[in-house]
Amino acid sequence: MTKTYNITSIRQDFPILTTQVYNKPLVYLDNGATTQKPQAVINSIVNYYSTLNSNVHRGVHSLSQQATTAFDVARTTVQQFINAQHAHEIIFTKGATDSINTVATSWGFTNLHKGDVVLVSLMEHHSNIVPWQMVCNATGAVLKYITLNADLTLNLDSLDELLAQGNVKLVAITHTSNVLGITNNIAHIVSKVHKNGSLLLVDGCQTPQHMQVDVQFLAIDFYVFSAHKLYGPTGVGILYGKENLLNAMPPYQGGGGMISTVSLDNGTTYATLPHKFEAGTPNIEGNIALGAAINYVQSIGIDAIQNYEHDLVVYAQQQLLQLPEIILYAPTADKAGVLSFNMNNNHPFDVGTLLDKQGVAVRTGHHCCQPLMQHLGVAGTVRASFALYNTIEEIDVFIGALKKTISMLS
Repeated sequence: MTKTYNITSIRQDFPILTTQVYNKPLVYLDNGATTQKPQAVINSIVNYYSTLNSNVHRGVHSLSQQATTAFDVARTTVQQFINAQHAHEIIFTKGATDSINTVATSWGFTNLHKGDVVLVSLMEHHSNIVPWQMVCNATGAVLKYITLNADLTLNLDSLDELLAQGNVKLVAITHTSNVLGITNNIAHIVSKVHKNGSLLLVDGCQTPQHMQVDVQFLAIDFYVFSAHKLYGPTGVGILYGKENLLNAMPPYQGGGGMISTVSLDNGTTYATLPHKFEAGTPNIEGNIALGAAINYVQSIGIDAIQNYEHDLVVYAQQQLLQLPEIILYAPTADKAGVLSFNMNNNHPFDVGTLLDKQGVAVRTGHHCCQPLMQHLGVAGTVRASFALYNTIEEIDVFIGALKKTISMLS
């Protein structure tokens, strides 16, 4: 029997959704930047500080043992959520940006040399461009860019041409564009990349909250995402890497927790995975709360969420396309949670400000994707992004507010 998607019950799980903005009910459409938190996640954080507060992996006393157990359970929860083969392939970081920097530093400085090539695409977030620029500048490697088709999908012919030029050591690509909402065919891309003998890193920040991710099925080498876009807390990220790759990489940082032995005379030997990459006291309560967020998502069902959100995005896109003043980017793509648009020649900031005055929260600007904005020939866009708790009625409010904004700016 198919479980009913009870949107009323779901919305009641998110306390902030009752907020009033300028005496109007909040319509929160900035989920691509960060999602709101269900009570289960809030309770997890409160429970940790109320009943478990202690450091992990370092104490024999009861609180430390309980905190360590909860921390390790959270790692296993993440492993099962993305179907990694081993729990020790899950590295806790402070965010997806930190995860990418870990690979760029630990793998990049070990494996990239003068003349080697790293590929990224024009639709990447700055977090999946800048670290590669930095490591390429330092090692003499070359960073090259996969272009886009006219419909703004990834140009796979461009990928083939760049791979054929030789010396490509790694391709770093977004799973779902945070501006366009386009989800790339990672299974198809990984086959091309691996056939070339290269590695693939996937920026998954905009994906696992919207659809199932299976890193073993996709055969991805590295996968990163952030907790705060998955209904979890800020300051928590995940780096998944294949065991053999992580074992071969030196630590990203030194400090407590990542060592096996330290000697003044004989130097340091490092801990095994995952601890080798987790120097210092981690964000214990945040990592545990990520486990709570994943459990919450799974209690609803990721397939049910994907189907529900798909209907929201299709409806919103249809409404936007009926407004002649609106320029919608990549309107025919099968979107995952994101719609970006502009209103004639009006600045996105002006549009976003007027929407906010009507209780509608959207994101404006370049969305940390300046190369993509340059490709589009704009300074920025307005972005509406959706989550499992948004409704058709909220979209109607958004469209009504947008019509009023059009009238005010015309």
